[in-house]
Amino acid sequence: MQVRGDLGKPVAHAQAGVEWTDLFPALAPVRFPMLWALSPYGDAVFNERQVPLLPAEFDRLPEAYGGTWVDQARELCQVVQSGPHRYLWFVGD
Repeated sequence: MQVRGDLGKPVAHAQAGVEWTDLFPALAPVRFPMLWALSPYGDAVFNERQVPLLPAEFDRLPEAYGGTWVDQARELCQVVQSGPHRYLWFVGD
């Protein structure tokens, strides 16, 4: 996970990555529209208008999906919201 600016230059990054499990494809897109977009193989990018939706989805995640990555993703959401032209990237394989 990274926060990047408009030019693609990393502003911040997480030490942990998403702990991908077979459970992720089972997320209901109606309850988890942002997290449902994650894929282990491709990048998912969230802009400054989408990022505020992520913490509520983290709060609803069942415990089996959690881990260090959730706390670090919350921190990166704050970095995105602290300045203009920032994007949260979940970098796939």
